[in-house]
Order: sequence, then structure tokens, then C-alpha cells
Amino acid sequence: MQYEVIGGNLPAAIVKLQKGQSVYCESGSMSWMTDGITMKTEGGGIGKVFGRAFSGENIFRNKYVAEKDGEIAFSSSFPGEIRGFELNGNSVIAQKGSYLASDEGIDTSIHFQKKISGGFFSGEGFIMQKFSGNGTVLIEIDGSAKEYQLAAGEKMIMDTGYLVCMDETCSLEIQSVKGVKNVLFGGEGLFNTVVTGPGRVIVQSMPIVSTAAALAAYLNLTSNN
Repeated sequence: MQYEVIGGNLPAAIVKLQKGQSVYCESGSMSWMTDGITMKTEGGGIGKVFGRAFSGENIFRNKYVAEKDGEIAFSSSFPGEIRGFELNGNSVIAQKGSYLASDEGIDTSIHFQKKISGGFFSGEGFIMQKFSGNGTVLIEIDGSAKEYQLAAGEKMIMDTGYLVCMDETCSLEIQSVKGVKNVLFGGEGLFNTVVTGPGRVIVQSMPIVSTAAALAAYLNLTSNN
């Protein structure tokens, strides 16, 4: 996939298509395109439909096919970054709702946390998304991204919601915050998310869930004044 990301903190990915090439995207993600690109809505098998529903995505996806050379743009739904991942038979595990667009060779499926507690308490969700195959997948990131390469056994500890994605070789679990005073007055919640290497892990600076909670608290405060 040939693509260019523009827009700074309000990004859009412009994908260049040659005649006969196609690209898949989340329903409603297309922002603009040149003439000569046709759309076809696809659902796939019943397993894929339910998998998308469980992972927080729309159950249908749009396939855009170029009848002649052109380009198509996909915009992020939240201020942040758009990052492309080149897969060559490997897989990447990402947060729900992060999918933006991909090559036809990318397969999307659901990924269940091996430890149920890691989903219920970590804030990352019991069900995440797994992208595998050959090609490029474009993922949305809330705020700015920071990438780390973890060695075998090396851990990255983060607050809930800050995990964007990790290599399939990484594992995720939760760790309770130690100390009653820390829990009651630290303001960091009861649990942290712990990702253990080996593999790549990417974190984000402004999770949409945290931003929504802050806005809700502010709006509630102002409405009561």
C-alpha cells in the first residue's frame, strides 16, 4: 500500500491506488476520493461479522476498487496519529476501535486475553483486535505515540487505556496498585496494565476514554454551577 499521512494532530491517510488495486476500510471512514473508484460493502462470513461486533467495529466493511489510477483518503476520528504497520506473515494485537484501513491481504480477527482478569480490569478490554497476513494495516492512535522494543521478560507498566498495540509475542496482564493509601488517594485507580516482552509495544498519550471522562466531569461541574 502506498500512502501518505497528512494533517499533523488531525490526521488523514491518503492511499494511492493503481488501476485494479483495492483497499478496505471501516464503514464510514472514507473522507474523499478521486473519480473512478467504486465502493462495495462486504460483511464476510458469520464468524467475521460477529467478531467485528465483539471487537467494537462495524459489522460491515467497505471495499474500494480503482477502475483507474487515483487516491482515496481516510481521516482519523480523534486527534492523534495514524500509523501504518507492514505485516509479512506476522501479527499485531491492537485496541478495539483502532482499525482504519488495510490492504486486501490483511485478515482481521478478534483476540481474547488469555487471562480474563486482564480484560475486565486492565481497561484494554477482554477482546482486542488481531491483524495478520501480508500487507499494510492503518491504525488510529489517540494523541501521540511512543514505541518501545521489549526484551524477553522485560515489562512495561501503564495506566489503563494507554496501550495501542503490541506484537503477538508480548503478553498482557493486570497488576494491582500496592498500598491502601496509594489506592485511595493516588488517583491512579486500582490496577495497572502490564505488557511483557519480547516484542514491540506502542502506547498513546491521550486515550479517548480518559478524555471523555475528563470532559464529562467538567460538563457535570459546570452544569451544577
